[in-house]
Amino acid sequence: MRRDSVIGQDLSVGIDIGGTFTDAVLYDQQNKVLQWVKVPSTPTEPEQGLLTAVESFTGIHLKQITRIVHGITIGTNAVIERQGAETWVVTTKGFKDTLEIARTERRELYNIKTLKPASLVLRRHILEIDERISFEGAVVKALDDHDVESLLASLVEANPPAVAVCFLHSYVNDSHERKVADAIAGALPECFVCASGQVLPVLREYERFSTTVLNAYIGPRMQRYLDSLMAQLDSREFAGAIFLMTSNGGVVGPKRAAEFPVHTVLSGPAGGVAAAIELGKETGDSNLITCDMGGTSTDVCLIEDLVRPLTSEQHIAGLPNRSPQLAIATLGAGGGSIAWLGDGGIIEVGPRSAGALPGPAAYGRGGEEPTVTDANLCLGRLSSDTPLAGGLLLNEGLARAAIGRLASGINQLDTEAVADGVIKIAVARMVSAIKEISISNGYDPRDFSLVAYGGAGPMHAAFIADEIEIPSVIVPFSPGHFSAFGCLGSDLRQTFAQSCRFRLVDENWNDIEAKLHEVESLAMTSIKVDFPDIDSVEVEREFGMRYVGQSWELSVRVPKTVSSTQELGEVFESAYRRRYEHVHELPIECVGMRVTVIGPVAGPVCSLGAEVAMAPVKRTRQVYFDGAYYETDIYDRNALPGSLIGPALIEEDGALTVLPPGWRLVVGQARELRLHHNA
Repeated sequence: MRRDSVIGQDLSVGIDIGGTFTDAVLYDQQNKVLQWVKVPSTPTEPEQGLLTAVESFTGIHLKQITRIVHGITIGTNAVIERQGAETWVVTTKGFKDTLEIARTERRELYNIKTLKPASLVLRRHILEIDERISFEGAVVKALDDHDVESLLASLVEANPPAVAVCFLHSYVNDSHERKVADAIAGALPECFVCASGQVLPVLREYERFSTTVLNAYIGPRMQRYLDSLMAQLDSREFAGAIFLMTSNGGVVGPKRAAEFPVHTVLSGPAGGVAAAIELGKETGDSNLITCDMGGTSTDVCLIEDLVRPLTSEQHIAGLPNRSPQLAIATLGAGGGSIAWLGDGGIIEVGPRSAGALPGPAAYGRGGEEPTVTDANLCLGRLSSDTPLAGGLLLNEGLARAAIGRLASGINQLDTEAVADGVIKIAVARMVSAIKEISISNGYDPRDFSLVAYGGAGPMHAAFIADEIEIPSVIVPFSPGHFSAFGCLGSDLRQTFAQSCRFRLVDENWNDIEAKLHEVESLAMTSIKVDFPDIDSVEVEREFGMRYVGQSWELSVRVPKTVSSTQELGEVFESAYRRRYEHVHELPIECVGMRVTVIGPVAGPVCSLGAEVAMAPVKRTRQVYFDGAYYETDIYDRNALPGSLIGPALIEEDGALTVLPPGWRLVVGQARELRLHHNA
């Protein structure tokens, strides 16, 4: 942890609450200094990990802090682990099975054993009501008060913790939904109630229903967390502002996060992507692939021209989540990922993780199964002499015993060979994820630099880059705290969507702008709830566009310079050609619009990292690479020479960078480490 004795008055804290560790960064705006800490996470009570981290900073009291911004995995974990609230659904008569039917598509085309994920809602917990809105927004069948009263009686008797109201075509007219949702909230004041027309006012009932159910499923858990956190902050005399990262890379206040928790499912990883973009601005690297490898999982994201890669086509645990979010892919491969023998005696890695407790075998906390961390310790890349963040010393004997038990099931392989195989398999899984977000979408990864962070990212980055032929690796300062650092500079963001449907040839541009201004006004009203003093904002516009006759649209970002339907069509066809390498001679239509209002935040600069200084080698040790041991120099990150030739290990608080044989390291202008093959 970096400590500075002089503390100013404007103190901000960024926190990333992960599955294994909670990382925190303190920034003193006045004196431009940083502190960072890493503490074990407390999965059952994540607010305790947050408070422990904040109270670990040197020389400050919580009441001195003016702003806390944090990322959280509550929503993600609740869905993945199926530990959310018992959720009931109220829907239009005749559409009870929408969630069960889902889509007929096969997401794993060549897997004959693939199954659709089970719905989060039991069929007997889905209630119908006789109402109908047309696709144009007209009332076809009005709500009957008697039907509403009968519905309320059933819900009061069941007393569910969460209810999602999902009616047909509520994206164009949600009057029925709002009436029923308000009635339920009045009858069940302790129940979390949400309506699809508020959560996701866009067409396609299955995706809209699914996203709304996700919101209800994690809503009570998020509310309990926020209530507990706010109460404990109040008891500690915290008078500053508290914000949460959202999936789109912005921040919101607790009120909106509690109302729309589905917007936070990628809260943690979003901070790292935001930080990577800021780092790219400082270093001049415009095309980046991020690789955030922690103790439980790895998150990867492709960034082109330093533009936030937003999407509304993601899934979580196989279920559609159409809320605006960064295009981040997550896989169960981290330092704590467990290695095991699959069918035919083949080594598998993940997705199960040892987590923070008991953790890898080397932690000495009762874990016996071999993990990626144990494998790295056996290979000499980690050391039993150097404590991890938090002061934990690894036990090499326990790690070797765990890897040895795995090796006993494989003929003619020693401990080192098995440990090396575990690392190679973990690397292969991460390479596969990077190919999915790059090659599968028409991008050549060789045109990008790999930004490696998280506690385990820099340890494996060179091997990942080597496998996929990425020419260079960038390791930012304090990579173990990079996502927390990104929280500090994340903008205030509110995104609103609205359905529409018109052909470009039939619409006047002034009418389109009028509709956009309506959505912008809603976004501005919402953002001022959390940030009443905001005065300077930026606006991003996106249209969902397609050729007439197509079933699915393409999300297209529309520059401010567009001033006609012709120019809008040209923007769409440029994006379409990039995606599909051709265009059609067909009319173009818009089926939705999305407006994001942004309040820029002046965060810390990435070059505030460790200073470069000439220093001798810290020490040496034998490290295993490609079937042989190499005498390897070990350096302190805070005292690096300007360049190195591998093999070498670079140690710092919370992370270790591995420079394999044949690789070169150069310290960059923002104090980042730049790794590439030694020509």
